[in-house]
Amino acid sequence: MEQGPDHVDSGFVSGFRKIIHIDMDAFYASVEQRDNPDLRGRPVAVGGSAARGVVAAASYEARTFGVRSAMPSTRAARLCPALVFVPPRFDVYRAVSRQIHEIFRDYTALVEPLSLDEAYLDVTADDRGVGSATRIATRIRQRIAAQTGLTASAGVSYNKFLAKLASDQNKPDGLCVIRPGEGAAFVARLPVARFHGVGPRGAERMAALGVATGADLVQIPLDVLRVHFGAQADYLYRAARAIDLRRVEPDRPRKSVGGERTFDIDIGTGPALRAALADIAALVWARVEKAGARGRTVTLKLRSADFQTITRARSLPRAVAGLDEFAALGRELLDALLPLRQPVRLMGLTLSALETAVVGTGADSDDAIGAGLGDGQGALPF
Repeated sequence: MEQGPDHVDSGFVSGFRKIIHIDMDAFYASVEQRDNPDLRGRPVAVGGSAARGVVAAASYEARTFGVRSAMPSTRAARLCPALVFVPPRFDVYRAVSRQIHEIFRDYTALVEPLSLDEAYLDVTADDRGVGSATRIATRIRQRIAAQTGLTASAGVSYNKFLAKLASDQNKPDGLCVIRPGEGAAFVARLPVARFHGVGPRGAERMAALGVATGADLVQIPLDVLRVHFGAQADYLYRAARAIDLRRVEPDRPRKSVGGERTFDIDIGTGPALRAALADIAALVWARVEKAGARGRTVTLKLRSADFQTITRARSLPRAVAGLDEFAALGRELLDALLPLRQPVRLMGLTLSALETAVVGTGADSDDAIGAGLGDGQGALPF
């Protein structure tokens, strides 16, 4: 990548953590293509092809047509008529994930898994004496390819926010390093939609303020951000300045896994609400499986046209057995509320009371980026 104005030629800067973010490339779809040669080079979607199906993952061949995860299968099929749907095999994905995470822990005990296919690693201590954070990332990617037949992308930087951005920069099968002195310039060039937690709707709201890139965002005062973005404002303020010194937290517990959908048109009839709930349940359960979660409580969230929010929950004495039971519990909660007084503009479903040490939050994280400078920094070269 182009070097920032404060690039250090030696690649050696003391006082900074060395963080690697590893992200497998189109993980579910790549596993399916690996295991079935007939799928290689073809657009593949992992998920159900039925009318209420949802894409859990898409191969890069499918992504060129605009197919994305969480997309209704019917829309994906319209975008890519040649799309091949394959049912998910979460037992296989979990087995591959264990291989990958064993490789991570061969280089550091400071591994913060975000999901089956994604993790942060703090390699500041260089436990194996490899010599540089970039070299460690390269070795990890090489071992993943050799042992699993899959590719991974890696980002190397001095904080988690930048490392995650970097891992997405040269996908698939890529490596990007953002060294001290380069972070602010790197962020300034990025579209704000690339910032974790912003998304298309957030980018639209920023566009209304004249904000398209990190360079635009850094010009907006914090008090103005708070007016428009509430609790997210502090995160956006720091992210625009490439500030994030949260520690890598091994085995950080996660409290819930969920998802919600805002409808283009408010809906209020039972059949339409049940159909929407089925889509959301399938999407959330894919996240549950990806996170390796087991939970006992299902919570339904409805937001009406006048922005009133209703939540209902049901807990079992044991973990929810699977997608069918998860969706059925959601339907029971919904049916108990019908008929609704007003149409619904948003619906969400969550699994909580988790029984396993599910870690991280991946793309669904609402975590704020820390502002402190921290300590315990090392001197491993980048």
